[in-house]
Amino acid sequence: MLKVGRGAAVPPFMVMDVIAAANARQAQLGERGSVIRMEVGQPGTGAPAGAVAAAMAALRAGLPMGYTESLGRASLRARIARHYREWYQAGVDPARIAVTVGASGAFPLAFLAAFDAGDRVAMASPFYPPYVNILTSLGMQPVLIEAGPQTRFQPTVAALERLRPRPHGLIVASPCNPAGTMLHPEELAAIGAWCAAEGVRLISDEIYHGLHHESPIATAANIPGAVVINSFSKYFSMTGWRVGWMVLPEDLVRPVECLAQNHMISAPHIAQVAAEAAFDCGQELDANVARYRRSRDVLRAALPAAGIDLATPAEGAFYLWADVSRRSNDSREFCARLLAEADIAASPGVDFDRTRGARYVRFSYCGPEADMAEAARRIAAWTAG
Repeated sequence: MLKVGRGAAVPPFMVMDVIAAANARQAQLGERGSVIRMEVGQPGTGAPAGAVAAAMAALRAGLPMGYTESLGRASLRARIARHYREWYQAGVDPARIAVTVGASGAFPLAFLAAFDAGDRVAMASPFYPPYVNILTSLGMQPVLIEAGPQTRFQPTVAALERLRPRPHGLIVASPCNPAGTMLHPEELAAIGAWCAAEGVRLISDEIYHGLHHESPIATAANIPGAVVINSFSKYFSMTGWRVGWMVLPEDLVRPVECLAQNHMISAPHIAQVAAEAAFDCGQELDANVARYRRSRDVLRAALPAAGIDLATPAEGAFYLWADVSRRSNDSREFCARLLAEADIAASPGVDFDRTRGARYVRFSYCGPEADMAEAARRIAAWTAG
């Protein structure tokens, strides 16, 4: 019998299976109806017009679309550094920036550069499933810190102090997926100081920056030793362009560059051109955020009225982490029924929380505003029936 590698045992990212089920349901419905997509964090707003125009102009001009440097086009890295000055008043050397194939391409590079097989990497639960699945596929050990509503499902220094032995790394996400909560600036600073003092490598997932509402954002870009991961997929609404970036500490720049040279060569050239132009589309992008916020508010009123409790205040990102235990104790079965009976696709919480996820569902509200309003109506009718 031929050997099958350890990576073959990695569990699926269940959201992608929900996408397939929703596609199948839509095919079944045909022109008789439509599935409302609340299962995936894919903005319904599309790439900003300036980014699309820049890509089209580059193609018309015959700009060669070959490989770029593995760390990305110099002009894009400089523009990202300027972004840190404009948004955070943080000085970041462009030499510390690596452009990646989305945030999804950044995580394996960061993990391989910072950790070895067998190393322990902590994170709060609920968590973004690929954190655990990528670490596991690389032979590393995820360490889950069960977090609850009293800490907005975020890790705390007190919880980190209880970890024995100390982990080699810590992943934080603010705003986070799936809970939509944030580490407030003083909390991130305290966690960064703890990591620096304890020799723990901090990985800060900041891909939902820009998608925040009442609470301010803070970056880990200048926390000693920290790795920041960001993307053009969420605030910039460019999921399919597959381009993201990292801000690296100096000791990881060359290791990440070498890994990138071998694992991906470079992010797509045309996507880098579009991404650079996207930074100048703030008015359009902020209008998108306003649409998401209106959808959030509609659903924050509709779900509790339908017997679905909200577990978090939804400070950022575009997710509602909902407690469905008044309706079901099996979030998979709940989501399957919601799709089959109300034509709404949502993600069961078991993918995000291995111990408590059966009572939770993640609803994404970044789809078209009219769809989100219709979802509120359908959920109310479905639960009433």
